[in-house]
Amino acid sequence: THSAAVRGLTYTVNVTQCSLKCPCKRKSHSTRANSYTVYVSHSAVNITVIARNEAGHSPPAVVHVPVASAADLKTCDKTLLNEKLKTKTCLEFYELQDADLIPERVWYITGKKRKNETKKIKKDMKNYTRYLYFEHRCHDGKPQTVKMCLYYKRQGVPSREPQNFIIVSYTHNSANLSWKEIPYADLNGVLTHYKLCTVKSLQSEPQECVNISASATKHCLKALTPGTKYNVSLAGVTQAGEGPVAIQGFTTLPDKPFNVWISFGLLLGFFPFSIVCTIILKRIKSKVFPPVPKPVIPDFSCRQPESEEMWERKEEVHELTLHQPISEKATVLNGEWDDGIERKVEKDGSCLERSDDESSSLASADVSLRKADLKDLEQVETELAMLIYRNGLVFDVKSEPL
Repeated sequence: THSAAVRGLTYTVNVTQCSLKCPCKRKSHSTRANSYTVYVSHSAVNITVIARNEAGHSPPAVVHVPVASAADLKTCDKTLLNEKLKTKTCLEFYELQDADLIPERVWYITGKKRKNETKKIKKDMKNYTRYLYFEHRCHDGKPQTVKMCLYYKRQGVPSREPQNFIIVSYTHNSANLSWKEIPYADLNGVLTHYKLCTVKSLQSEPQECVNISASATKHCLKALTPGTKYNVSLAGVTQAGEGPVAIQGFTTLPDKPFNVWISFGLLLGFFPFSIVCTIILKRIKSKVFPPVPKPVIPDFSCRQPESEEMWERKEEVHELTLHQPISEKATVLNGEWDDGIERKVEKDGSCLERSDDESSSLASADVSLRKADLKDLEQVETELAMLIYRNGLVFDVKSEPL
């Protein structure tokens, strides 16, 4: 049109915070460029752009900047709700009533009317409801967000258990669990974590519990016992405590037959292997370390004394009767005596004369008798020369010559 063709086009940019009570005043910025940078806080802001020339101005173009996302925010450890605010400080509370974290209502507190606005906020705020808290400041005419967190007037335990808690799959030593998060309206506070407890049924063993991240929706149980029944419970936990529990039960599969056969085979193979190793070690030992001969010790029995008196008995000396051996001289003399007697008898004629045969036989008998007597004498002398022991006394007996 003719008005659009007129030169001298400029743009007017207006930054309007949804809360006009915050300290940074609304300002208009003019520029001839097609781009411009504005500074806004994390709260909701409306930006209006109007084109102007000598013929007039265009309809406004409005851009709405929403509130910053409240996802993954922590609860506020401290706020300025009950403290004195500076002139250039502003507080904002956005009510978050659904899981999409879309603000429904907003409250503002400034330094000028802090007491009245604080009383109204405390009265209007609900228990167990989440609020998005902002601390804004104005620095060199530019709004800045100093702090952003989640605020609860009062927290409670979840009113419902985790939804759709199921056992997806399980093996002989593990199980996969799955669930859905607790509905936002039933949280009643900030969910800090899930509490998962596992216990063997029909046994006196204590249950084992672990904490799982609040953002998790599945978990894997490991190191379970094969062929055992388990009961698993899951509950949401807030700062106020633990909510209702969802319970599921399952039985792990028996141990794999393959592993059983492997164990059985290893057990059977161990015994022959140990026997072979023992035989080899014995052979090596016999070659390297030959056996040491042991002294032969005759068996004997140790008798205890019948009484202490036997140890106190003294040695006694018994009388010995010594028989002197008959010497060879005496035998010879006896022989001579016999010859003399024979001769005397012969002389006297009292004995009968003997024949030559009888005389030779008597002579040979006499010689054999003498030899036997000599052997007996030698044996007696040998026995007498030995040591004789009786009742602890030793005698050295020697024969004396006649």
